[in-house]
Amino acid sequence: MALKTRMKEYRARYQMSQEDLAGLVGVRRETIGNLEKGRYNPSLKLAMDIARVFETTVEELFWFTEE
Repeated sequence: MALKTRMKEYRARYQMSQEDLAGLVGVRRETIGNLEKGRYNPSLKLAMDIARVFETTVEELFWFTEE
């Protein structure tokens, strides 16, 4: 199963860079990039922190698909 995310879409809506988001949730910019590319699965806390920044749910931002 592969993790998919709408983080890039939400960042665009909020006119936010990867660096901006990383600073708000306390991780490095590279972590945000890896999340967006599906190379990294976030902890539950990180997923919730990101969802909180975008005023949405974890389920709206992240889901798994079979590949």
